[in-house]
Amino acid sequence: MEEEFEFDFNEDAQHSVERYEEMIRNEDQYFFDAQAFEYIIDNYIEKNDPVKALQVIEYALSQHPYAAVFLIKQAQLLLFTNQVEKAFASLEKAEMLEPSEADIYVLRGNIYQNLDRHSEALENFEKALGLAETTDEILLQMAYVYQNMHDYENAIVYIKRSLEQNMENKDGLYELAFCYDILDKQEESIHFYQEYIDNDPYSYAAWYNLANSYHKLDLFEKAIDAYDYAILIKENFASAYYNKGNALVQLEKYEDAIAVYKQTFEYEQPNADTYCAIGECYEKLEQMGEARAYYKKSVKMDSKMADAWFGIGVTLNFEERFFESLHFYKKALELDEENPDFWFAIADAYYKLGQIDQSIEAYYKVLEYNPVDVEAWLDFSTVLYEQGKLVEASETMAEAIKNNPDAAELYYRMVAYLFALGQSKDAIAYLETALVTDPEKHYILFEYLPQLQDNGLIIDVINKYIK
Repeated sequence: MEEEFEFDFNEDAQHSVERYEEMIRNEDQYFFDAQAFEYIIDNYIEKNDPVKALQVIEYALSQHPYAAVFLIKQAQLLLFTNQVEKAFASLEKAEMLEPSEADIYVLRGNIYQNLDRHSEALENFEKALGLAETTDEILLQMAYVYQNMHDYENAIVYIKRSLEQNMENKDGLYELAFCYDILDKQEESIHFYQEYIDNDPYSYAAWYNLANSYHKLDLFEKAIDAYDYAILIKENFASAYYNKGNALVQLEKYEDAIAVYKQTFEYEQPNADTYCAIGECYEKLEQMGEARAYYKKSVKMDSKMADAWFGIGVTLNFEERFFESLHFYKKALELDEENPDFWFAIADAYYKLGQIDQSIEAYYKVLEYNPVDVEAWLDFSTVLYEQGKLVEASETMAEAIKNNPDAAELYYRMVAYLFALGQSKDAIAYLETALVTDPEKHYILFEYLPQLQDNGLIIDVINKYIK
């Protein structure tokens, strides 16, 4: 019986549309019942023709002036065509005719939401909650309003209420993950998804979001297990493969990561991000030819992929092709000019090419964009020291310490520079600070200036801190 009804429904709809189009051609007036008009309106909406759909609504309202359903559809279409004030007017008329129709308040809430009039949006959604038979979507709409207000705590409350009514709502699960992420409440997120999975162990979205929460807490083994469950339930879940690949990278399992990244190609078209990720894995494995091939695939697919241009540069640098590497680093920099990693690589390449002035300029940029990069401070000061600029090297180290007061390496390096400048009293003061900060790293001092191992004063101070 059900199949027969479905067939009749389609046949009725088709017949109604044909009759309506015949009426327009004949410039005549036919009568249609309300159901027939709904078929005709939906037909034009499906064909993405809002203008014709609105014309049908005018006919429908002339024949059925008390049917609120047409006014609601009119408001939807007016909103779609950016006629906001007219949409409000249609909803007002609909409310006068049928004040208990939940769709009126849902739609009005959506309009207010688009206008960032949050309290009015919530007020209308609240009214709709009291009238609608199913409310999971309305609760989710309310959560979106709270998100727009940056009130993520309340957003979570409403998303959970929505999911209590409809556990299948994947949008709700992803939005919840987003809110927990913004609030940096990964433990709460994990607890929620674990409970959710207890009730619905076959929810691939819940397993995926659980995995992402583990990932954000650096619990990569657990994340991989959860991604595997998501993939087991939904074999073509490309995002789960991709994120599993990222987790494997964090565990330095680069060969496994490559295999998993490549699996995504079975379920979605290859993309620049995945090619770039594979390139990075090959780079870590020091298979530079393979790495470069994948980085090239990435930029061929998306020429704005800065990391892939940079990756090509890294592979060339590894092969000591410094001049060529510089070209690709600069391509990356054109796309992301405040990236300190790109500037650091450029500074290093210039240094290796003997272009010291350009190297120094690039180091200034690195430290402008990332003043907490201890390695960059050390390398920069080394360049200055090698150029005989001892005062500048010590001043640079003082600036480094100001930005990284807990980095013992910087204090030890400062000791070396101050001794080189003959300022032994200041050097000893820095040495004591270094030893208080991290006595185990005192070897750094001798690595940099081996001759200091013969300095009795230094050895005495060190022996006071090293038992």
